[in-house]
Amino acid sequence: MKPRSDQPNALSDSTPPRKYARTLRVVAWNAAFIIFGTLLIALAGEAYFRVATPFANNGMHYHFADRVGGMLKPNIELRWVEEESNSYVISRTNSQGFLDREPISPARAAAGCHIAFIGDSFVEARQAPISDKFHVRLEKMAARELPHLAITTQAYGMGGTGQINQIPYYDEYARHLSPKLVVLVFFLNDFLNNSSALQSLGIGSDPDRMPLMFAQRDADGTMRLRPPDPEYQRYLLPRLPRPWHLRVWGSLSEVSRFAKWMNTKWKWADDADLQLAAWAGMIAERPCCASLLDGWQPAGWQSVQQQFKEEHLPPAFQEALEYTAFGVEQFKRRTDRDGARLAILSATDLMGTRGDPQFDRLSAIAEASGIPVMSDYDYIVRQGYNAEDGILRFDGHWNATGHRWVAEAILEYLKANQDVCD
Repeated sequence: MKPRSDQPNALSDSTPPRKYARTLRVVAWNAAFIIFGTLLIALAGEAYFRVATPFANNGMHYHFADRVGGMLKPNIELRWVEEESNSYVISRTNSQGFLDREPISPARAAAGCHIAFIGDSFVEARQAPISDKFHVRLEKMAARELPHLAITTQAYGMGGTGQINQIPYYDEYARHLSPKLVVLVFFLNDFLNNSSALQSLGIGSDPDRMPLMFAQRDADGTMRLRPPDPEYQRYLLPRLPRPWHLRVWGSLSEVSRFAKWMNTKWKWADDADLQLAAWAGMIAERPCCASLLDGWQPAGWQSVQQQFKEEHLPPAFQEALEYTAFGVEQFKRRTDRDGARLAILSATDLMGTRGDPQFDRLSAIAEASGIPVMSDYDYIVRQGYNAEDGILRFDGHWNATGHRWVAEAILEYLKANQDVCD
């Protein structure tokens, strides 16, 4: 007897065929396996990174110091972690806000040959214990090999700064110890750090309202120093709206060390290149910076730094060289006034040696003011060392070996130029 046409077929209408049910079970089990496996890997990774690195990086402890600008807070514990290698360092800023020992007394500095080192993240050196830093090693080496000079040292370093930004470090701190020698530690990105327009691309500040000291040109073309602006945060450039997946992954990276490691390695939550290009367009609309993008296109912060390796520079980068020369000249005037010698240390193999555009540009600036230039890379080559053995694999700053080589290079210079301590 056939079923009536107005009654549903239980087999065909209410229950899926058996083969479809089997397929759904397989898909469900596979999905459960993938979810469970992903969760297991995530938990194992999180456990590993929490055991390997017992804390997270807490390096963003900055404040605004009068006449100096943005810098690390005094007397705080700073934890640095290199997620890729699981190495970490715990340091403490001194009473001035620098990652160094407490400043010595003026009487002790005057009793010998005191040397002030001023620079960026290579002098700040949060990647190394203070006892391993090059200037501390230099003191110990000099005590053995040049004891009659009675060398003492102090370091004034802050990441992301150039020579103009560092002038207050000398005026407010280093000068009071009457150093016999002041050494400016120069790295490749210092060229752009001396330009408020180029530096604003990296931090998103209004180029006219910056948190550090910069220089500006007057209508007649002369340069003058512009003090840091305590109200700079009110004038930050607007950020691009972030896609939801970047917001989610960025939030996850803040609470999970495994997620932070993955983000560091693969930049899954990184929209910095897009943000940089957007800020470049905004800044180029300002009267101060109308020629900012002439001759180049921003393709990431690395591409901005790499411009100084090129033989021909776009106008904005040529102007950065002029600002760098102005900053070095300001240091020269100050040290001449105070009876100190001034020298420059070209840092790492990225600066190269003679024949490399960036090194030749620095040398030309120094020679114009009669300033000697030391090169740790020259020393490394002459000693037959492998330059990569002196830097952290993932971070790029000096490791303990690199700090020792720098100390040896400076000691070599002091042996040949002991008159700097006269």
